[in-house]
Amino acid sequence: MTAAPRPSVVPSTHHASSSAASHLPPAFPSRAPWGTANKLRAWQAEAIEQYRVANPRDFLAVATPGAGKTTFALRIATELLEARVVRRVTVVAPTEHLKRQWADAAARVGITLDPNFSNAQGRHGHGFDGVAVTYAQVASKPALHAARTAAAPTLVILDEVHHGGDALSWGDAVREAFEGATRRLALTGTPFRSDTAAIPFVRYDRGGDGIRRSVADYVYGYGDALRDHVVRPVIFLSYSGSMRWRTKAGDEMSARLGEPLTKDITAQAWRTALDPNGEWIPSVLAAADRRLTEVRRTVPDAGAMVIATDQTDARAYAGHLARLTGTSPTVVLSDDDGASDRIDEFSAGTSRWMVAVRMVSEGVDVPRLAVGVYATSTATPLFFAQAVGRFVRARRRGETASVFLPSVPQLLALANTLELERDHALDRPKTAEEMGEGFNPEDALLAAANSERNGPDELGPDGKQGSFEALEAQASFDRVLFDGGEFGTGAEMGSDEELDFLGLPGLLDADQVSVLLRQRQADQLSGRKRAPVEEVPPMDHRRQAELRKELSQLVGAWARKSGQPHGSVHNELRRRCGGPEVALADPDQLTARVAMVRGWFVGKK
Repeated sequence: MTAAPRPSVVPSTHHASSSAASHLPPAFPSRAPWGTANKLRAWQAEAIEQYRVANPRDFLAVATPGAGKTTFALRIATELLEARVVRRVTVVAPTEHLKRQWADAAARVGITLDPNFSNAQGRHGHGFDGVAVTYAQVASKPALHAARTAAAPTLVILDEVHHGGDALSWGDAVREAFEGATRRLALTGTPFRSDTAAIPFVRYDRGGDGIRRSVADYVYGYGDALRDHVVRPVIFLSYSGSMRWRTKAGDEMSARLGEPLTKDITAQAWRTALDPNGEWIPSVLAAADRRLTEVRRTVPDAGAMVIATDQTDARAYAGHLARLTGTSPTVVLSDDDGASDRIDEFSAGTSRWMVAVRMVSEGVDVPRLAVGVYATSTATPLFFAQAVGRFVRARRRGETASVFLPSVPQLLALANTLELERDHALDRPKTAEEMGEGFNPEDALLAAANSERNGPDELGPDGKQGSFEALEAQASFDRVLFDGGEFGTGAEMGSDEELDFLGLPGLLDADQVSVLLRQRQADQLSGRKRAPVEEVPPMDHRRQAELRKELSQLVGAWARKSGQPHGSVHNELRRRCGGPEVALADPDQLTARVAMVRGWFVGKK
C-alpha cells in the first residue's frame, strides 16, 4: 500500500515503521483486552500524531492484522469526542461478531456503542455515544444512516474498509450513508480486493503505468510489525500426498498434490485432499494437534482453528477432531449472536480446537490462536491474508504461529510473499470472469461457505466442471515455509523428519526460528548422505503402484458393500496393519492390507 506524503509540519518523514521510532519503543502489553492496550505502540503514537497535525476529514490507516488498529481508532475517537469535534461515533464492521467486539473495546475506554441497533429502531438507545453496525445493515437502508449521520457531528469508523466495495450497491450505500460525516476513519489490514471495485472514501492516485492505486495515509505492514515483535512470525507447514477421484464422466484420475499439474487437475486434487472421508484431512489434523501440544508446553492456553470451505465440511472436520482428542471442538458455522457467544467463550477459555467456515473466519479475533489448518479451497490473496491474520496477534515475545496448508502452488506462493505490501489497483485489465455482468468474487465464496451439501461437490468457484467423487486422499509431509525460505525435503507422516519440524519450541523469536529451521534441514540432509546405500531396501515401484491401485479398488468395493465411508475403511486397515507412514512406502504392508480386504469379502473380518 502506498503511503501518502506526510504534511511538512510533521517532524518525522521516515517510513511508517515503528522500528525507526527509537523515542517510542513498541509497547508490549502481555494480555491487554482486545483493542485497549494501556500503552500505545510506537506506530499507534506516530499515526495519532500525524492525524492530529493533518486534522483530516478522511484518513486511511493500513496496519497488519493483530497490530492494534482498534486501539489506534478508539484513541482518536476519544480525543475527537473530548474536543467536541464530534458528538457521535458510528462503527461499521464486516460481521455481527465484530460489532460486539468493537462495542466491548469501546466501553473499556469510556465510549458506549450500541451493537444491537437495528434499522427498524431509527435511533440508538438512550445513553449511547453511537452505534456499531454492519456493512450489510448500512446497504439495506442507506438513507436512514445518512439521516442519523447528519443529525449530529459524527465520526464514522469504517473497519476493514475494503468490504465497502463488496458489491456495487454496498459501495454506493456507504457513500450515501456517510457522505455527510464530520470525520471518516478507514481501517484495513488488507487494502486490496480480488476485483476492481472502488473502495468508498479511499483515495486513488494514477501511476506511471496508467493504473490508479489506493493511497494510505499511514502504513504499518506485517514486516514492520514482525521486526517490532508486535505480531508473531508464521511458520507454514505444507502437506502433499497422493489423490484419486472419479470425474463426472466416470473416469478415474490420480495425481500427487504439490507436483506440477494443470489448473483443473490441481483444483480436483485439492478438493480431494479436503474431502472429510479421505485420509489427508485426519492425518493433517493429527499433525496439527501434535504441533499444538508442543506449543502448549510453553504457551499453556494456546488454541488452534480449522478454516473449512463450508458447513458440511466443518461438521465433518469437527467429528475427526472429537475422535482424535476425545473432546468436541467449538464449532462456528454462521455470523450470528450464538456464534459470537461461542467465539467469546473459546477466547476466554483454554480448550484446544475451534472449527469455523470461511465466511466467519475474518470475524474471529482470538489472540490465543497459535495453530491453524487452512482446509478451504479459497486462494484469493485477500482471503488468505485475512485467514493468516487470525493467528498472528502476539501477546508476548517469542510466540509463533503455525499454519498447515495443502501443497498447492497458489497457497505456497501467497505464504512465501506474506510480507509483501499490496495496493488495491483500479483500471487493471479485467479477467474473463470479471467481465461478466454483476461479477463479484466475494459473493460466490460467501454463498458456498454458508451452504450445506447433500450431494457431490462442485469443482471450482464457477461450478462449470461438475460433480466428482473423491476416492482416496493420502497425506505426506512436504516442506516448511518461513520468511521466504523453504525447509525440509519431504517425508512420510509420523516420520522423524516430520517430527523434527512439528517439535519446534513454542516460544521462538523470528531469528531463532530461522536458525532452527536451517539446523533441522542440515541435519536431515546430512543424515541422508551418511546413510549407507545398502541399508535402503530396493523399491519395486511398479509392484508398489499395482498394490496401491488394487487396494484402492478393494476399499472402494468394500465401502459400497458395507456402507462405510472410504476413510473409515482405511482407518480400520491402519489400525490392524500399520499406520499411514508405512502404507505408501512398504510393499509388505500394502500386501497385508490387500489380503485383509479380500478376506472381508469371504467373511474373514
